[in-house]
Amino acid sequence: MKYTYTTHGVCSRQILVELEGDTIKEVAFLGGCHGNTQGITALVKGMNAYEAIEKLKGIRCGGRATSCPDQLATALEQALDI
Repeated sequence: MKYTYTTHGVCSRQILVELEGDTIKEVAFLGGCHGNTQGITALVKGMNAYEAIEKLKGIRCGGRATSCPDQLATALEQALDI
């Protein structure tokens, strides 16, 4: 399943997620800090989506209430409808 999420409160504009069941097959960030988003993408590829949500939810960037990893957790929650 492919899912597109429009981010809120971060530099990236969108997150594209592809799931195979509850496994993360691919993730791509549009915009944001390229090195950081590449790192996040590499780390979560092949990971169980529920595990990724647990690890990424609540991470903040600077003084912001969210971050790209936190937004990915939200995107995964929406994609999984949880």
